[in-house]
Amino acid sequence: MARISGVDLPVRKRAEIGLTYIYGIGRTRAKSILYRCGVDENKKIGDLTEEEVNKIRTLIENEGSVEGDLRKETSLNIKRLMEMGAYRGLRHRRGLPVRGQRTHTNSRTRKGPRKGTVANKKKAGVK
Repeated sequence: MARISGVDLPVRKRAEIGLTYIYGIGRTRAKSILYRCGVDENKKIGDLTEEEVNKIRTLIENEGSVEGDLRKETSLNIKRLMEMGAYRGLRHRRGLPVRGQRTHTNSRTRKGPRKGTVANKKKAGVK
């Protein structure tokens, strides 16, 4: 089992897909890493030799932040926006969409489940 950046990679997945289980690595970056390490992207994670895994591990560590460091950096950026009182920070604080999406009818992911309407409250009060 290959363990890179504190993440156990799935043994039965292709190398290109398996690397995407690491936070901060997508398909494009995974392909780039495998190409530079000289590893076939169609090879399964379980079939990689220890030498290939070590090459991938060192390249990822040298290249940039992934996993914990990247999550920490992102959360610090959001906290900074909130402390500054920037518009984006206020949207984060209120749990509303940050990037200008409409909220009248959409954005249920950020706002959560719908609250009951006034008519429903009236019926609940009659009981």
